[in-house]
Amino acid sequence: MDSDTDMLISESIVLSTEPNGHLETVNPASLFVGGEHGSGERKDGPLDSHVFTTAAISTDLDEDMTQDDTSSTESFSPRATPEAMSYVEPTRSTTVQVVIPHPKFRPLPYSSTQSGLVYDTRMRFHMEPISSMSDMDDIHPEDPRRIFEIYEELVQAGLVDDPRERSATPEYQLWRIPARHATPAEICLVHDREHVKWVASLESRTEEELKYLADKRDSVYLHHLTWHCATLSAGGAIEACRAVVAGHVKNSIAVIRPPGHHAEHDKPGGFCFFNNVCVAAKVCQLDFPETCRKILILDWDVHHGNGVQQAFYDDPNVLYISIHVHKNGTFYPMGDYGDHLHCGESAGTGLNINIPWSDHGMGDGDYMFAFQQVVMPIAMEFDPDLVVVSAGFDAAEGDKLGGCHVTPPCYAHMTHMLMSLARGKMAVCLEGGYNLRSIAKSALAVTRTLMGEPPDRLDAPEPSALGFAMVMTVMRTQARFWKCMYPKQTRSSTEDIQNVPMARMHDIIREWQSSVMWENYGMVPLLIHHTNLSKSFENQVLATRNYADANPLLVIFHDPPDVQGVPDPRTNKLELHNTYLTDVTKTYVDWAVKQGFGVIDVNIPKHYTQDDDNADYAETESQESRKALTREVATFLWENYIEPENATHIFLMGIGTAYFGVLDLISSHERTTESDKVDLVICFVADNPLNTVKRPADDNITNWYYDHSLVFVASDHLAWDPARQRKIKKRYGNLVRSSRGRITDQLIEHREQVHEALLKCTEDWRNEKAQEEERKKQALLKTNAAVYVQNNLALRATEDRDSPVQSPKKQPVMGYFTATPPLRGPGSPNVRSPARF
Repeated sequence: MDSDTDMLISESIVLSTEPNGHLETVNPASLFVGGEHGSGERKDGPLDSHVFTTAAISTDLDEDMTQDDTSSTESFSPRATPEAMSYVEPTRSTTVQVVIPHPKFRPLPYSSTQSGLVYDTRMRFHMEPISSMSDMDDIHPEDPRRIFEIYEELVQAGLVDDPRERSATPEYQLWRIPARHATPAEICLVHDREHVKWVASLESRTEEELKYLADKRDSVYLHHLTWHCATLSAGGAIEACRAVVAGHVKNSIAVIRPPGHHAEHDKPGGFCFFNNVCVAAKVCQLDFPETCRKILILDWDVHHGNGVQQAFYDDPNVLYISIHVHKNGTFYPMGDYGDHLHCGESAGTGLNINIPWSDHGMGDGDYMFAFQQVVMPIAMEFDPDLVVVSAGFDAAEGDKLGGCHVTPPCYAHMTHMLMSLARGKMAVCLEGGYNLRSIAKSALAVTRTLMGEPPDRLDAPEPSALGFAMVMTVMRTQARFWKCMYPKQTRSSTEDIQNVPMARMHDIIREWQSSVMWENYGMVPLLIHHTNLSKSFENQVLATRNYADANPLLVIFHDPPDVQGVPDPRTNKLELHNTYLTDVTKTYVDWAVKQGFGVIDVNIPKHYTQDDDNADYAETESQESRKALTREVATFLWENYIEPENATHIFLMGIGTAYFGVLDLISSHERTTESDKVDLVICFVADNPLNTVKRPADDNITNWYYDHSLVFVASDHLAWDPARQRKIKKRYGNLVRSSRGRITDQLIEHREQVHEALLKCTEDWRNEKAQEEERKKQALLKTNAAVYVQNNLALRATEDRDSPVQSPKKQPVMGYFTATPPLRGPGSPNVRSPARF
């Protein structure tokens, strides 16, 4: 840029191998020992107090870090005295005048000001030692090429004034912000002094020591130049943020490594040594107390930034929002520290917001929904002075470690929304991201948006069911702290209701179902005598009285019925007249009872009410927990109530998550697949992944399951994804694609189909039953006829006894008689002729 177009304002000139991209890359050894190219090209003007040569670093370290010659090399302890690091007291930096770019059009100072770029090839010198690799193809994910790929992508796009890609209009390109080493004083604003000394000591370690120390740490590799690269990365983040706050550039992107958001106060972790964005935020608050008091740190790396959360957990001036995969604490960095319930403490309560995805596979719709519903409303209410993005690109499409599907346009849209905050003062600092092409494309999309280009269109982003549920959960949690978050809680604390009788609706509904099932079908609860099941399964297992008889038996494992309601949007209060219960499973029970089947109805609760329940919001039990519970219940029922009895046919039906328990039962009990046992397995699957029946010693189980199953799968299930190249295997059963998505709709849609399948399986039994009923009918008719004859005889005997004309009690005297002659006339006497002998 021409000197007459430059403007002098207060800021420092600092050292770099590539100030504004015009110097060649030099030997790293010469850089770190003050060689021929060590100082680089410098402009006139004094140095900022932040800046010192690497020789000065070595001098300070020699003075403050003494070597213990008597220590054993096996101990590998940091070589420092307790009194060391006395120079790390944080002090405010002084400023000097430097040449910076000014707005190209003063009436529009922000939009006509350049964006800044921090990139320094020296950060590539931190690399995994070859001795630590199992083979030459075993390249560590935190590859030095990560920052080079991003820089090259920016150069090829024409956004950087690089010697290889000279531009006629450099004022429209990224302004190069020189990187520098962060001072120990700056680093100790966040980190423990002992930790800083330990990292500094790595440059004097042997390769064997470095390998030993790395094995003792959490997911890091160590190198002689780790200290220099880590301080350079932190310093790059500082300068990127300072340039934005000072107004030298409108926004900036720092292409830096090693990353930082996993580094905690006193230890490294997750490829990180110093927490770059935390150090930068602290320095900006110290150097610009009037204009940079409140800072928003938005972390969209696929891993939770545990180090950032730790640094500002009780800070009232830093809002930390992290969107990451959590998987109930089973995804790095493990544990519950990244769940949605960690909201800050003390003065920082409510200023720590985690949006923890419950699984991999999240895409544009999930991230956009989280931004629109949580991130932006809260960020606008917080009203920060500076926005810093921990920009890990490992949630990008193609990154195998992250397993998510965020596209470059989505990153651009998130950037665009964040630019509406803090009057556009925003710094983007690279964190993770391990697919070289994915991070390059994603970083390019973010950079173009920072420079003023509108984001590309998104393809109808729609959140997944898991993403939607988690965002709504976070909103409910954060509604206690933010005015913009709804629904609000209807009470302030659980203490308000300690003496008020309360019960959860799922318990009340099951008690009501039990009563209705008894009245309509004579169903009674079965005793589940098991240590882990007894309390949770009171009234959850109901059976008809003929379940043990010689008739077909239908066993239904299902989720609780759906409850739909419209709560008050302000208070979250749900009125009963606005609440509806849909229980389609009951129609299957009704039909089976009418057909003469025995029925066992098993409800698998989504929450297990405890005796000390405080009636607060309760999370649904994890899928793994419910699968295990269903398996236990199914096994107990099979061994105690199903197999020992006389059922002619056995049908197992699994609905929703309970579907897994049914398949586990078949996998673990060989007798279920005998000819006289389970006839048909019916499953309904919507949100759950498909599962298989597996037996290590039974090669025929796959064919058996396919021939004896009907698996209805939601129309939008991933099993039907057209991108799948492979045919769905038989081991998943006889799959039927439903035209419906929700479980309730599927149960209605395929009810007749299930009825027909059950009738077909029981055709012989129904014929025998009909014949038996006919035989019973004929026998009854004969019995009734005999009874009728006997009753008639008895009736006649009774009538004769009560008649006035009595039969002679003795037989008449035997003799010869003549017939009475006919009357001769009306007055003729009736004279009997005398007997003749």
